Amino acid sequence: IGDGVHGFTLDPQLGEFVLTHPNIRIPERGNIYSCNEANSEGWSDGINRYLKAVKTGQGQSGEKYTSRYVGSMVGDIHRTLMYGGIFLYPSDTVGHPKGNLQLLYKSSPLGYLVEQAGGKCLTSGKADLLAAVPKKIHERAPCFFGSPDDIDELKDYLD
Repeated sequence: IGDGVHGFTLDPQLGEFVLTHPNIRIPERGNIYSCNEANSEGWSDGINRYLKAVKTGQGQSGEKYTSRYVGSMVGDIHRTLMYGGIFLYPSDTVGHPKGNLQLLYKSSPLGYLVEQAGGKCLTSGKADLLAAVPKKIHERAPCFFGSPDDIDELKDYLD
């Protein structure tokens, strides 16, 4: 435990999982962003400015990002681990003022995997997600996961 991330795939003929992706390393930067843009009306100006920059090619990479949002955090994080980019679930002023994903049993475990694969994760403001200590078992918090360069760029937009 604490020594990297490895991917396994079920082989139905063998009836067992087989190592198919040893030592997964997230790319330093990706070109995919993943978030539920239906909530964007309540996001901070910083989040909306960041997304506009990466969508239009005005971000640090100069490349237009593409949007891919499955709606399943595990699937979205898997793609981010394999191809790079960023997954965002920020707080919003409309329905999720404290974020929507549970810190203890959703965000933190996946954040651990992302960091073990060389990525970064944040919560409110610019705080390290894995340093956040929940006060309640079902506490929710904003979360941002992804390639190191993408997360570092996002920090420039956060309040």
